[in-house]
Amino acid sequence: MPELPEVEVVRRGLAQWVRSRTITGVEIVDERSIRRHALGAEDLRGNLVGAHVADVVRRGKFLWMPLQEADPTGVNESNGAAGDEPKLALMAHLGMSGQLLVEDSAQPDEKHLKVRLTLSPATNTDGSPMPAELRFVDQRIFGGMFLADLAPTRDGYAGGISETGLPLIPVEAAHIARDPLDPAFSFDAFYQRLRARKTGIKRAILDQALVSGIGNIYADEALWAAKLHYARPTDTLRRKDAERLLDACREVMTQALAAGGTSFDSLYVNVNGASGYFERHLNAYGRENEPCYRCSDLGLSTKIRRDTFMNRSSYTCPVCQPRPRNGRW
Repeated sequence: MPELPEVEVVRRGLAQWVRSRTITGVEIVDERSIRRHALGAEDLRGNLVGAHVADVVRRGKFLWMPLQEADPTGVNESNGAAGDEPKLALMAHLGMSGQLLVEDSAQPDEKHLKVRLTLSPATNTDGSPMPAELRFVDQRIFGGMFLADLAPTRDGYAGGISETGLPLIPVEAAHIARDPLDPAFSFDAFYQRLRARKTGIKRAILDQALVSGIGNIYADEALWAAKLHYARPTDTLRRKDAERLLDACREVMTQALAAGGTSFDSLYVNVNGASGYFERHLNAYGRENEPCYRCSDLGLSTKIRRDTFMNRSSYTCPVCQPRPRNGRW
């Protein structure tokens, strides 16, 4: 499954190529990819055609595009100031194999094309035309696109990482906590809620209602960096340990974002959980029986250990991340 850095790569690409443009056409190739839009294809099409993409927003792994009614005069097309405050958002759920591709209309359709949005003309800074289509491609059809109502955020801050900072969030995403890269993330609130739980630390940080955007891969990487075992009890976790873990989460995801942000062609906005463009940076995840880099630097020959965890796997160093005596598994 895509995690925060992968989805942020998508958001940045869409902000560059799709934000401030108007949707002029909608083709739904496979209605299974809009199954989350309960009112059906015609309602989706009717709400999208003529809508102006005001921004591209991400909170955790959730991604959405607030929509405004297009400015009928076209005067504000270039600066995104079309219409009133957005009331609807187009949500894009990428699932396990979803891709959002910005393509020229002359490009052949992808084998697994599901939805095509035609966009109003726009130009790059050098005067060259931007591609005319946004395509949703999904081989496994676990993802999809749908419309959602926007509501004010509870704390009055921006809905998530965005270009405009609109204090709005889709109703379907309102339960999702802020992620560690969000400027409005509150460590104090996070730590208070963390200590109130009686569970292991990895289970806690995988809970998107506590802190969003952290998946299995980056949880293992952050825990390794912070020298914490995944079963460390949350209700006894010291504040300095929680701070070290959140700092590690930010560092790991920032490094992944930097790697992913340079590995995509500028016209190819892609998320695929199997793409592996960050694999070369992994210290723990997927490295069972391989040397722990930190221990190797100290002259130790410790091997990374794999344990079954929540029907998945957890990877730890038995020296750097000792098993707690009162662990919560």
